[in-house]
Amino acid sequence: MHLNGLRQLGAITLMNLRNVPDRLSTSLVAAVGVAGVVTILVGVLSMSEGFRSVLQYAGHDDVAIVLRGGSNDEMSSGLSLDQTRLIADAPQVVRAADGPLASPELYVIIDVPMRTTGTAANVPLRGVGTQARLLRQDFRILSGRMFEPGKFEVIVGQSAARQFRGLNAGSTVHWGSTDWYVAGIFADRGSVAEGEVWTDATVLQNAYNRGTSYQSVRVQLRRAADLARYAATLQADPRLTVRVMSERVFYQEQSRIITAVIESVGSVIAVLMGLGAVFAALNTMYSTVAVRTREIATLRALGFGALPVVTSVLSEAMLLGLAGGLLGCLAAWLGFNGVETSTMNWASFSQITFAFRVTPALMMRGLSYGLLLALIGGLLPAIRAARQSVVAGLRAN
Repeated sequence: MHLNGLRQLGAITLMNLRNVPDRLSTSLVAAVGVAGVVTILVGVLSMSEGFRSVLQYAGHDDVAIVLRGGSNDEMSSGLSLDQTRLIADAPQVVRAADGPLASPELYVIIDVPMRTTGTAANVPLRGVGTQARLLRQDFRILSGRMFEPGKFEVIVGQSAARQFRGLNAGSTVHWGSTDWYVAGIFADRGSVAEGEVWTDATVLQNAYNRGTSYQSVRVQLRRAADLARYAATLQADPRLTVRVMSERVFYQEQSRIITAVIESVGSVIAVLMGLGAVFAALNTMYSTVAVRTREIATLRALGFGALPVVTSVLSEAMLLGLAGGLLGCLAAWLGFNGVETSTMNWASFSQITFAFRVTPALMMRGLSYGLLLALIGGLLPAIRAARQSVVAGLRAN
């Protein structure tokens, strides 16, 4: 493009943008339409991001989870007491003063009423070994104390305590045929563990007639690079048929189904609402072109080319898209970020508690979508403006 063309482009675009306040009402319609779409898109996807993060925060590459061979989750897994000992005694497992740093675990589903609705929800009551807290690197007791092994005592994750009734430290609850004392509330950096209730594994086995069976074993490896060697060691033992994976991989698999569903639904909603936003932008930009018919014809008569005219109309549309996108991202952050809720984890058929997360990446995605809608909405009016007859434009009222 020649220097004269660039000057024309800059002059007409700047003039058009300066006149946007004169078309404030129609411009606001387009911007608000884009903002609504971006708010919903980012809000829905922040649910997926929150669900994914609450699982992935619980995962570490140097902690392994061992399930029965062929199992994809804990619910379908089963291990005997002797097998859990073999799994924990492998040479790649860190050894503390009182034995291997390992936690044989199992869980049952209990019904606990939600604080908001009072309806019963499935909550995991997890039986853990004495080393369990050492395997969760960010574990800490917030109030009360740790449960005592051998007693009908539990500790409750802080998310579960906020979402469900009766789980305050010092209270007594009745699950199965047993009364349980809530000894304390714990935190684990917002991980999936915060939506669970923990107790001594042996006590849980006796309370629910589980014999000496477990569903998984969690072990601390000496280093993350030992995972493949650890898996090979266990798989070489004829007494074991197991599946070994890192915590991070395990939780990624657990989150795959629900995040795919949420993102699919969010995309469909965004497309449907996006059509409305595109029509709003089309209407606004067509109105802008109609109002500026004589102005555009005058510019063309003075020698301004078609490209500067197209660019000026598209610039206005993109400005409205940017404003709407920023407004939508701000609304999504204020309205959704940090909001705590719970949903069904289909991998374990239990309720999982998480918080919506509006991340910078999500906001950039929403902003890009807003700009795309504005571009689509402004393209046809821009082409029309460039193609209109100079003579007919100068005669327009």
